[in-house]
Order: sequence, then C-alpha cells, then structure tokens
Amino acid sequence: MDRFPADILGVLGDWSAGIGPLHLRIAGAVRSAIESGALLPGRRLPSERQLADTLAVSRTTVVAAYDRLRGEGLLMSRRGSGTRVSLDARPRREFTAAVPEGRTTSIVRRLIAGEKDVISLAIPDWDDSAGIGQAVRETVESDLKELLSGTGYQPRGLLTLREAIADSYARAGLPTTTDQILVTNGAHPAVLLATQLYVRPGVSVVVENPSWPGYLDIFTSAGAQLVGVPLDDEGIDATHLDRTLAERPPAFVYVMPTYHNPTGILMSQARRQALARLAARHRVPVIEDHSYVGLAHSDGVLPLPIAAYGAPQAEILTLGSLDNAVWRGLRVGWLRAPADIIDSLTYRKSLIDLGGPLLDHAIASRLLRRHGWPIAARSAELSTRLDVLEALLRDRLPSWRWRRPDGGIALWVELPRPNATAYAQLALRYGVEVLPGPALDATGRDDSHIRVPFTQPSQVAAEFVDRLALAWAQLERS
Repeated sequence: MDRFPADILGVLGDWSAGIGPLHLRIAGAVRSAIESGALLPGRRLPSERQLADTLAVSRTTVVAAYDRLRGEGLLMSRRGSGTRVSLDARPRREFTAAVPEGRTTSIVRRLIAGEKDVISLAIPDWDDSAGIGQAVRETVESDLKELLSGTGYQPRGLLTLREAIADSYARAGLPTTTDQILVTNGAHPAVLLATQLYVRPGVSVVVENPSWPGYLDIFTSAGAQLVGVPLDDEGIDATHLDRTLAERPPAFVYVMPTYHNPTGILMSQARRQALARLAARHRVPVIEDHSYVGLAHSDGVLPLPIAAYGAPQAEILTLGSLDNAVWRGLRVGWLRAPADIIDSLTYRKSLIDLGGPLLDHAIASRLLRRHGWPIAARSAELSTRLDVLEALLRDRLPSWRWRRPDGGIALWVELPRPNATAYAQLALRYGVEVLPGPALDATGRDDSHIRVPFTQPSQVAAEFVDRLALAWAQLERS
C-alpha cells in the first residue's frame, strides 16, 4: 500500500541543502536513499505532480530529476504503475541501515547532522538552563559521595527522586507511593515502554487530533493503527471518544491534558472526570502525558491528574518529565501507575538498561523539591515571549490565525489555505524548520496548520518570523 506522499520527506532528508539546480539536489537525495536502503527495489514513488507539490517545486524540476535517475538505471516508469525504484537497484549493504520512514525522520536526521544554519521550530532550544547549574553544584557537593557508594544499578530510578516525584503528585492531589513510580531517560522512553506493554500489531491506539508526531511514530512502528479524536476548548471530545471506544476498543488512549502539544489547551476538570469514567466503563487504559505541566500561562490551580478521578476499574498511567520543562539534556522522565504495572514496565526497561544516570536523578530530585519550580521560573518569561511572537505574526503575517494557548510552548497556526507541507519545504529553504499539520495529524490529512513555538528570545523570534514571511510571500506568488 502506497504511503501518503509527504512521508517521503523523511527519506529525502535535507534534500534542498547544498548548491546546484534543484533537480540535481532531488536526484541526489533519491539516489542516496536508494543506496542506503531507505528506498528499496520496487518501491513506488510519488507522481511527478505529487512530489512537486510536496517539495514546493515545479513539475518540470521533478521531471528532470526522475529523468536523470531513470538514465542511471535507478528508476523505472510504466504506464499505469507509476514510477518505482528499479528492481536492479541495490543498497550498499544487505541490511537496511537508514533511518526508517516516519513523521519525525527529517527532524532526527537534522539532529544527527547538527545543522547550524537552520532555526528549528520543530525542537526549539531554551536559551538558558533555568537554574540547573546551582542544582548541579549542590548535588556534587552534597550527594556525590553517597551516589558513588552503591553498585550504580537502580532499575526503578534513584529512591530520593522517586520520593520527590511521589511527593509532587501527593501535593497535586494524587496520593502516590514510590513503588508506583518508574524513572526513565526522558518522556520518550516512558511512552515507548507503555506502548510495548499494550500494543500488538493490528490493534488501534486512540490519540487526540492533532498530537505529537514523535509519539505517533512510536505507536505506528509498534504496529498500531491510529484513531484520532478531535479537541475542543476543554480537551478531547468526550462524546466522540465514547463512540470511538464503543465501536472498536483500542489498546489505550493517549492524551496530553495539561497544555496539549501543539494546541496549548488545558483539559478541564469536568473533561478529565468524563475521560476517567469512560476508561472505567470501556475497560480501556489511558496514558496521560503531563510533560508540559510546568509551562503554565493561565492563572489559577491546575485540575487534578486524570488518575485522581479514576474508578478502580480504570487503568491510568501518568507520565511526566523534566526534559521539556527544564533542559532537554536532563533526560529524566517517569511513569506513575499501579505497582504491578510498574513491576512489568521495570522488567521491560531492564532489557534496554539496568538503571539510569544517578547523578542526573539526584539533580532532578533537588529541582522537584523546590515547590512551584520550574513553573515560577518559566511562566512569566514564556508569557512575554508569547506576546512578542503574536505581535510579530500579526505584523508580518496578518492572514494567519491561531487560538491563544492556555499554556505550553507553541501556537497552532491555521494558514489561509491548505498548503502547510509545501510551505514547510519553502520555509526550510529560507532557513526555518517548521512542523506542518500532516506530521501531527493521525490521518496525515490536515494540511492547514503549522506549529510555531514561542520559546526563543525576541531577537531570534524576529529573525525566524522574517524568514517565514519571505517564504510565505514566495508561496503566495507561486
């Protein structure tokens, strides 16, 4: 079955980088993908028109690229079957060494390459460490000797960190013990472990639509079929979700209730209670991801985690992390779940590693013990940066529309017409990486939105908005 044409973007990587005519750059990227095994013999490629629309180039450019590759014996075309990788083309190795296709493949490639000339709005950086330096110094001075005294293997995570996490949930209204906590190397492995626990090939996973593409890749790579449920201003649509669960019970429901990424919606207390009731009624597990809980812009007290409303029949796993809220180099995340589930997850985790970086765990423990942190350290700064970005966009790109988020780190921008994939390609040629709607949509069809974070300082925001405006002007002229 042929994939959505935009999926080939991950295979082609930064095809537009370098010098020379665009058709030679496209041909070079396809050639490299064939040689690496990312495009295997017989693989059907998008039509000339489809690829031209996806890459935001002329059809003539794609025709020239395909002609060159056919001349090299790498592609073949037949009426009725389209253009495919030649059956005689062979990768350099017997096994496939390339990064597999996915919604985040191009992001991963860029991270590996360490691209310096591109302002990335896919995984934006913080411009400071939010006070992490002090916690590092205190940890080394006070805790290092004790940390070095043991074996170094703590599969569940450092006890003092698990105590700090349990205490943070208790303060939030969700009583928790240390045997209900498993520490992971960031939020990503926590989602991966939960997926390995529940997903078997052919099952479905229900997600909010839109959702985070990195996790959508995890679910689909495990063999799950994605089922998207829309959002309203209170979070996931409960009526739609109830109907979906009744029609086909999924392996689990994955939600981001506290400042959903990318929309920034804060799920209401009533909606959290409704979701807990649905989980109990349909006997479907729920994974609630609170990775962005510390990035608050709205006033008032946060609703309780969904697990706090769960009936005994409701199986709810609660996920948190510091890598999004503090610094992505501090790879500390965790799962809260019933103790027997934590036992199972711990054994699964031990197949990958026998313990985490205890020094990082000790630092994270100190940070969590500072009640209200990092909310106090981030919220005012982010609110200011949100104001700056909104003003810049209203000035330079007045036709764009968005809902001011309740919290989180990004705007979910609606473009005047559905061409987000092509626009993202043009923006990349102007030195800005943005995530288009299809990457975050369970069906891959939402081509009307892009995600624009506001974590960058004002001078960087002004620069990338200028570049986005130039790319948009070119798209409008085409």
